[in-house]
Amino acid sequence: MLSLDGKGRITVPARWREQLMASDNGQMMVTKNADGCLSLYPLSVWAPLETLLLSLPAENDAWRRFFVGSATEAEIDSASRVLLPPELRSWAGLEKDVKFMGVGPYFELWDTARYEAREALTLAQGRPEVLRSLVIR
Repeated sequence: MLSLDGKGRITVPARWREQLMASDNGQMMVTKNADGCLSLYPLSVWAPLETLLLSLPAENDAWRRFFVGSATEAEIDSASRVLLPPELRSWAGLEKDVKFMGVGPYFELWDTARYEAREALTLAQGRPEVLRSLVIR
């Protein structure tokens, strides 16, 4: 678990910091995630996603605004921290204790209590059939 500092910065865990610095020079986009957290996309991952979102038909304008309209540039500073905009922190309920997790090509930032509640709900619903045959235990 990580903590936001008084200015709304979070230290990027070392296991991902080196990857982000090497691939995108520490630059990323922070945006809302429909699950109630924030998503951090390395620029190389964000660029094709943004292109796809911008090419969607007009009936998807609300989702385009949700993702692209809330996207803000962020950069890992010399102290290995990323400043999260106050409006995005507020939207995701990030106040102090934060969970930073890698999810394939991007990262998610969760309020720890919100994540734990979400995870408990997921577990209570049981694994879907498609996951039951996997070796994940």
